Amino acid sequence: MHISSLFALAASLGSVSAVYKGFNYGSTFTNSAPKVQSDFQYEFGNASALVGTSGFTSARLYTMIQAGTTNTPIEAIPAAINTQTNLLLGLWASAGQSDFNNELAALSSAISQYGSSFASLVAGISVGSEDLYRISPTGIENMSGAGANPDVVANFISQVRSTIANTALSAVPVGHVDTWTAWVNSSNDAVISASDFIGMDAYPYYQTTMANSIDNGNATFWDAYDATQGAVSGKPVWITETGWPVSGPTENQAQASIANAQRYWDEAGCAAFGKINTWWFTLQDAAPDTPSPSFGIVGSTLSNQPLYNLTCPAGTNGAIDQSSSGSGSGSATGTVTAVSGSGGSSAPAATNTQPGPKSSSPASSAGSGSSAPAGSEPAPSNPAPTSGSGSSSGSGSGTGSGASADPTTTIIGSSASGAAPAPSSSSSTSSLPACPTNLNGPYEYPHLIVPIDSTQPNTALGTSYNGTVSSTVSSLFNFDIPSSDAGKTCSLTFLLPEASQLRTSNYEISGSGGIQLSILTNPATASTTYSNTPAALQVVGSVANVQPGGAYHISSDNCPAGTTVGFEVKATGTLSLNYFQDYDLPGIGLYVTVC
Repeated sequence: MHISSLFALAASLGSVSAVYKGFNYGSTFTNSAPKVQSDFQYEFGNASALVGTSGFTSARLYTMIQAGTTNTPIEAIPAAINTQTNLLLGLWASAGQSDFNNELAALSSAISQYGSSFASLVAGISVGSEDLYRISPTGIENMSGAGANPDVVANFISQVRSTIANTALSAVPVGHVDTWTAWVNSSNDAVISASDFIGMDAYPYYQTTMANSIDNGNATFWDAYDATQGAVSGKPVWITETGWPVSGPTENQAQASIANAQRYWDEAGCAAFGKINTWWFTLQDAAPDTPSPSFGIVGSTLSNQPLYNLTCPAGTNGAIDQSSSGSGSGSATGTVTAVSGSGGSSAPAATNTQPGPKSSSPASSAGSGSSAPAGSEPAPSNPAPTSGSGSSSGSGSGTGSGASADPTTTIIGSSASGAAPAPSSSSSTSSLPACPTNLNGPYEYPHLIVPIDSTQPNTALGTSYNGTVSSTVSSLFNFDIPSSDAGKTCSLTFLLPEASQLRTSNYEISGSGGIQLSILTNPATASTTYSNTPAALQVVGSVANVQPGGAYHISSDNCPAGTTVGFEVKATGTLSLNYFQDYDLPGIGLYVTVC
């Protein structure tokens, strides 16, 4: 069977439906420094690899605009493409028509710039966040900042639908996020009617007119959810913000502590995970400063190590999701140790101590006057639970700029160094001429890497930044080939430079042998295990002897434009290789070069 027909078959064998599960992400740090692509990518990678759980591969955003610009698309988008993170997009809706026009412009630009690689990841579009709460009597009393009335929000929803009409996002649901008390207020029915989905924010910790100890937290949350469902005419209700603080003041009977945060996760979260689209608040809110209260499930140093056990109790929806998950990070992944630029990664946090939600600082400071949010910021509310208002090359398709903003990585053990023997040749089943075996021209970056281990056949090791092969471990790679590659040649290329050539990556290698690549019937997912790996359609090529300094052509054929294609990479002989996939020139890892 010809390789291009294999591509077509693999792309036509069905898709995997999923319930979204993730976190809320602001556009700046707590010191208002803008997050850039590498910051978002580092956050998304750690979220997907959290120890004790799996599948947190979705991100809710609050604005389409990159912080510090007027209407440039937020750099969370290329980060999401690189990590295959699903997105609940947000457009800030409380700053008037002029600023909303900038949000629409950023949305349009993102569609044009990133195409299907972006569109395929979008779970929905939220027009605004808690705008209705902020104009309510409680919101005004709590000095929660500017909001928008129901007619304005409904009109903005209509404008978004017009913007995405006849684009790759035309079928994406459009809705609004607000507190549960806003949804049960009939004066806001125009927004319910205009929405495809209802995003509900609820924080029992802040419901200070009720018995709100952790003993009542779970029941209070689901009472809010049920009340919202009963008020929205059958529209689907998504959980867009909830959580319990790990530290902070006592609010009525609600005490902030790590133990209470874990209990709320176990009871409220685990009942929702896998059943209802859920975006938890939050992965991290303590970089560089720790707010009070603080809701982050990781501390001030961003990593995949949570402050409490995220393994859901037996019998919950979350436990079902976890039944095949391992530690989250997996033994095959490297250890991400630093992030470039801003010095950390977190959703910005509330700093006000007065009751009521705190409006976020502007995401745009380029003279536009925008008040788009820096992030999601839960803050005390009485009585309603509320949360306040709160690209570099290789971002999916690269052109070889040679600059990388990826996190640096340390691989445990010594790296290969020194002079290397001449690279061995590779064998291929294809007949088309090979594209260049370098990243100096167009290329596609893998959008998902999943290690699988034959010694842990039913354990999902989750997504990884690393490619790993050994006698027991293989790695699965997904490539999203954009429609713009139609009519071009695509070559599978494997790069393993000398360690001395690498600036932001490293690797460990031992033994002798090579790699063998097979195309799969379906792309991998974050929950793929050794036992449930999609079947291999055919071996497409191999490298007999992988050595440092090698640049290997595996296979070439007509680009399967507009599809996602999965490959399995196995070791042959006694080769053991673990590397951080990085496009910083000369690049390391598996790529599809395009010519």
